[in-house]
Amino acid sequence: MAYFNTVIRLILIEAVRSRLPWLLLIVIVVSFGLSQFLGQVAIIEAREIQATLQGAFLRVTAVFIIATFVITSMVREANDKVTELLLSQPAPRAAYYFGKLAGYTTVAAFVAIIFSLPLIFFAPIPGLLAWTFSLACELSMMAAMSLFCVLSLTQILPAISATAAFYLLGRSLAAMQLIATASVSKIPSFADLAISTLVNVVSLVLPSIDQMTISEWLVHAPSSERLLASSGQAFLCVALLAAASLFDVYRKNL
Repeated sequence: MAYFNTVIRLILIEAVRSRLPWLLLIVIVVSFGLSQFLGQVAIIEAREIQATLQGAFLRVTAVFIIATFVITSMVREANDKVTELLLSQPAPRAAYYFGKLAGYTTVAAFVAIIFSLPLIFFAPIPGLLAWTFSLACELSMMAAMSLFCVLSLTQILPAISATAAFYLLGRSLAAMQLIATASVSKIPSFADLAISTLVNVVSLVLPSIDQMTISEWLVHAPSSERLLASSGQAFLCVALLAAASLFDVYRKNL
């Protein structure tokens, strides 16, 4: 347990030393200025437009920050030989991995809470709470995905590219399915069927990230069933990524 807590504490210390709180503050200031600009431009429903667009901006920025922080942190640790030092300790490697995952999800939850603060002025509390909880789940899933990619690919650029592809595909799956099933001719061609089948197979593997942290929730709070469904798939995805990442951790040679 002490080893597990040490790994978490190291991540939190690095988050502070890497000026992450200051970066979050800058993003909040920029988003607040953007919302004020939109409020001046909007003719009707200014508060609703401010809430939805500011929420979308904060969500995308939060995903980028978490993915970049996890990947660069792990690569820096590996280059400094800290990973070898931690793995050489008389503790199970699962404790090392779950300590990392717990530390990064803690940072993800902190980012979600901080980024929800500027939305208090524009969104109703029930919708804001649902949006914040969903954002924390989404960021935790992206932290687990970033951790899996950096453990497997070991380099910054491939890991960030794979994480970005995962996120963009998850966000656009519904639109891709709609496009793939829409055929101009009444009788779909072989290419139409092949593309539609491929998209459907991909949709079975990837989570529907487009159903999480929806900006509309900042205007109209979602039902509890919808919120639980979207967060449930995030927990399932984290569990699957954890199992795959543990395989990579245990096969590493010191």
